[in-house]
Amino acid sequence: MAPDQETIAWIKLGLVAGLTPSGFRKLLAALATPEAICAADYATLARSIGDDVAAAVVRGPDPKRLEATLRWLEEPGNQVVTFADHAYPRLLLEITDPPPLLYVKGKPDLLDGAALAVVGSRNASQQGRVNAQAFSQELSQGGFTIISGLALGIDAAAHVGGLAAASSSIAVVGTGLDIVYPARNRDLAHQLAEQGALVSEFALGTPALASNFPRRNRLISGLARGCLVVEAALQSGSLITARYALEQGREVFAVPGSIHSPLSKGCHQLIKQGAKLVESSQDILEEFGAAVRVRDTTTVVKTETVQESPILAALGYDPLDLDTLCERSGLTPDSASAMLLTLELEGVVSRLPGGKFQRVR
Repeated sequence: MAPDQETIAWIKLGLVAGLTPSGFRKLLAALATPEAICAADYATLARSIGDDVAAAVVRGPDPKRLEATLRWLEEPGNQVVTFADHAYPRLLLEITDPPPLLYVKGKPDLLDGAALAVVGSRNASQQGRVNAQAFSQELSQGGFTIISGLALGIDAAAHVGGLAAASSSIAVVGTGLDIVYPARNRDLAHQLAEQGALVSEFALGTPALASNFPRRNRLISGLARGCLVVEAALQSGSLITARYALEQGREVFAVPGSIHSPLSKGCHQLIKQGAKLVESSQDILEEFGAAVRVRDTTTVVKTETVQESPILAALGYDPLDLDTLCERSGLTPDSASAMLLTLELEGVVSRLPGGKFQRVR
């Protein structure tokens, strides 16, 4: 069905270069409707926004981009959600800089349900990815839609976990919805479009610009009741999402890790600053009053395997190289390597860059 004139006016304004969410809201406050904004003259517009942006609104958007967006809206599952729609997420209206319109591909009803953000490092460890997927699947089963940013590492694992259970997953992206970034997550993006949702405040054709991702992060936290950080270095973008969550009055949770891992330092910093330390998804569900019993995932290694394996006893839970493992266990390099290979094939141990090994749970 073709969009009505009001929707077209929202889209036109969304395509105007330089018209920020705050500028858009100023125009709405002054002129009430997007149609009135599009019909206003330069002098009227310039009273609310800068001269250059006022001139851009008068000129209107690139006709080719407008046409491409209208064609995109004709495809099943694609729509725009605006301030004027009942479907606009109520939680986003609470943040300081809500976008006037959202591009949505998939199931828009997910945007207004109970949701939890799960974020972390792009360069995640295998253990971190396992944790993110397990937490997300159990939280999804417990009633929370999982929101993340479609990045590699923790984000991707979180989406996979959310999609595997009842409440599904939403990806908030930093590009137009006609672009999948990173391209390696194309199959995951298609799955999200079919079973969950993809959301962006950026117009179609917007490429992956570094400045857009912090803006994207405020929506990841803004759509959620809380934010779980699984792994994060001290300079991680995940900490930006956590900071937005705190500013927006959301709960912040962090998974602790090894004191020797740089990917744990961001989580440990959050915990020092007051984030809630979590060891299982049950900790989060109980925080929100959802006392749902979930599977205990603290260990997937059989007790007898741990007891019978001197290499696991020597490894503990921190990454170690082969020489250190041999020194601790008293095994020869050949024997230790053979045991490590067996445990690696069983999914008990992971091989890390730099010749180190780490227990996976």
